[in-house]
Amino acid sequence: MPHPIPSVLPIDPVLPDICRALGAAPYAVLQAPPGAGKTTRVPLALLDEPWLAGSKIVMLEPRRLAARAAARRMADMLGEAVGETVGYRVRMDSKVGPNTRIEVVTEGILIRLLQRDPALEGIGAVLFDEFHERSLDADLGLALCLQTQSVLRDDLRLLVMSATLDGTAVARLLDGAPVVTSEGRAFPVETRHIDPSGARRIEDAVASATLTALKEETGNILVFLPGVAEIRRVEKLLVQASTGPGVLIAPLYGDLPQDRQDAAIGPTPPGLRKIVLATSIAETSLTIEGIRVVIDSGLMRVSRFDPGGGMTRLETIKVSQASADQRRGRAGRLEPGVCYRLWPQGQHRALPPHTAPEMLAADLAPLALELAQWGVSDPADLRWLDPPPAPAYAQARDLLRRLGALDADGRITAHGGNMASLGMHPRLAHMVLRARDLGCGALACQIAALLGERDILTEQPGEQRDSDIRRRVETLRSGDQKLWSVRQVAAQARQWQRQLGIAAGSGTVGDTGRVLALAYPDRIAQRRPGSDGQYRLSNGRGAFFLKMEPLAAEDFLAVADLDGAKREARIFLAAPLTLAEIEEDFADTIETVESIAWDSREEAVLARRQRRLGELVLKDEPLPDPGGARTAQAFCQGIRELGLAVLPWTRELENFRARVEFLRRFEPEGSGWPNMSDETLLASLEDWLAPFLTGLTRRAHLKRLDLGSALKSLLPWDRQRDLEDAAPTHVNVPSGSRIPLDYTSGDVPVLAVRLQEMFGLAETPKLAHGRVPLVLHLLSPAHRPMQVTSDLASFWANTYRHVRADLKGKYPKHYWPDDPLEAEPTSRAKRRGT
Repeated sequence: MPHPIPSVLPIDPVLPDICRALGAAPYAVLQAPPGAGKTTRVPLALLDEPWLAGSKIVMLEPRRLAARAAARRMADMLGEAVGETVGYRVRMDSKVGPNTRIEVVTEGILIRLLQRDPALEGIGAVLFDEFHERSLDADLGLALCLQTQSVLRDDLRLLVMSATLDGTAVARLLDGAPVVTSEGRAFPVETRHIDPSGARRIEDAVASATLTALKEETGNILVFLPGVAEIRRVEKLLVQASTGPGVLIAPLYGDLPQDRQDAAIGPTPPGLRKIVLATSIAETSLTIEGIRVVIDSGLMRVSRFDPGGGMTRLETIKVSQASADQRRGRAGRLEPGVCYRLWPQGQHRALPPHTAPEMLAADLAPLALELAQWGVSDPADLRWLDPPPAPAYAQARDLLRRLGALDADGRITAHGGNMASLGMHPRLAHMVLRARDLGCGALACQIAALLGERDILTEQPGEQRDSDIRRRVETLRSGDQKLWSVRQVAAQARQWQRQLGIAAGSGTVGDTGRVLALAYPDRIAQRRPGSDGQYRLSNGRGAFFLKMEPLAAEDFLAVADLDGAKREARIFLAAPLTLAEIEEDFADTIETVESIAWDSREEAVLARRQRRLGELVLKDEPLPDPGGARTAQAFCQGIRELGLAVLPWTRELENFRARVEFLRRFEPEGSGWPNMSDETLLASLEDWLAPFLTGLTRRAHLKRLDLGSALKSLLPWDRQRDLEDAAPTHVNVPSGSRIPLDYTSGDVPVLAVRLQEMFGLAETPKLAHGRVPLVLHLLSPAHRPMQVTSDLASFWANTYRHVRADLKGKYPKHYWPDDPLEAEPTSRAKRRGT
């Protein structure tokens, strides 16, 4: 039954302004609030403009549901069926005829039109509806159309229509295009804020608010939720609460069958009230009959791409102020309404002003492939409202090179052109084309269709979901296609099979992992040793199963879907594959690497030969003849890690280092004494230590190291002789004793000697060829320090008598002469007077 056609809509007064703007210039910008009627009134108003001259109008809609609804609405307004003057083209569905002059298309369709015919022959105008949503394809479509207009078609008209976007920014992009503004017409909407913090889940708060609205208000209710899972949970809660026979609950999201979408947006049967549970798909474009109450969860779901890991994750975020205002406006399109917002009133200003453009957070591999096919390698050659972020774009082009879509110079290859023609993600396009050559084409088309739609197992009652994509393939191949989602996936797979000339049934379910790995070579996963459910991906990231399932015991997997976490990502969809399949299909990317390196855990040099796929070790075996020099070099790295103290130091060797360092400090500059500080020795291990590490591979082997010879190798033979002369290890004292020197206690060597052995010596002994006096630690008979001095003459003259008195009291049996310079030195105790 045709929808009633309003005689006057808010957009109508400015339609002449739009026609005049496009008659005078190739660009225009239209700002009109939701519900103004721009989607259906503007294309019809432009049909008879002289500049169109019988050509077509193509209008871009972000969503399939909105595209079909807009076409039906315009056809109703003309009293025609869809496919006559007004038609639509969306993925896997189109209604156009030979007389169609207005085509409502989704964004991917526009890109295909441009790639097939950059001049857009027969098309006089392209309208970008709901451009404020800033989808990736809308930004790309506008950039390509602008180049077409500047190079090939100066008569092509472009009209950008938006509800909330800053029109002046778009006008600047369009060389100062005129901006036409429709004030719109909306009935007053009362806003009521509800704090959901007391609810266990947002779904509980939404269901409670919906039941309250049913009691307090009249009319139909539109409920905004972030995703399908929340829609189903709220629907279940409302059914359990027994809303009554007079209430119809209608979910609304993009993957619903068309008849259920029509039921959600169409007129409500007499005597019933309708609760529409919708995603953000219902914010704009769609007119949903009879809505006067809106319940806004304040949440939306967006995709975020991580260029570093090459993974996209879904995030639930708060809506922007602009989105919240659009949702609220839905309640006032037909009469005064009410909006329940599930956040405290004071938090509204904290919401971001606008939703971020998809360009800034999306996987740019599809965009990079389209630009390559267009002949553009640098996005700066085109005009963008927001240019593609450089890191994500570079990652996208790197992926395309690895898939063989771009050559070494960044130009599209024949394989890349074939990939682009399929209209699917480059990963999946590469998978389908490669699998066709391997005799698994039909299976690859089914896998691609499954990954392009919502999980078909979620709509099957009683199904226990697991991560094995083979179960989905089996469901498709079972022939039981009662569910719309299964029929949709099967139809898409068959369409690709026809397009590529692939025979039905090619490829078995057992080939699923092998085929999937072609799309995700960076997500081939290897089970970590000794664990079930813990994996390492070929890109170096970790991955895991949240719960144990049969796949969690497989040695190798091809992973299609993860949550995109930075370090350890949860696996949602995967299939097993074998080492033999990996070896065969990725032979050109598997490397044989000989590794001789220090292993910190083993504290040893490990010499291995490994076959590696990215970060995965497919085979690991000992290297039979690693080579002494490379082993020694690796051991040096281990010693650096462990520190110099790990070497077998003795007091003698420590003293040797200190003797050299002493002379380096006190000998004239340029005397040639080597630097033996910890820092220098560690930095130069390969020079002085490596030749002595032959046959040593483990930390425990260091006890066999001839460290003394290694250190002495730093000194030429003549320097070793000078070392003994200028920094001897021992000094002969007056008593005849040969006493060792301590070079490690400070900058100047220390001679620790009993005071009695120094009788008769007038001056402090000196080193470094007489330049540096020793530090004397003069000891008691019990070897306790009594005095520290570098001036023995001063000690005898000024301090000795005081020390003598103290020593006589403590050691009366020892000889303490009045004149130490005339006394006989001794290393033995002497009685007084003997």
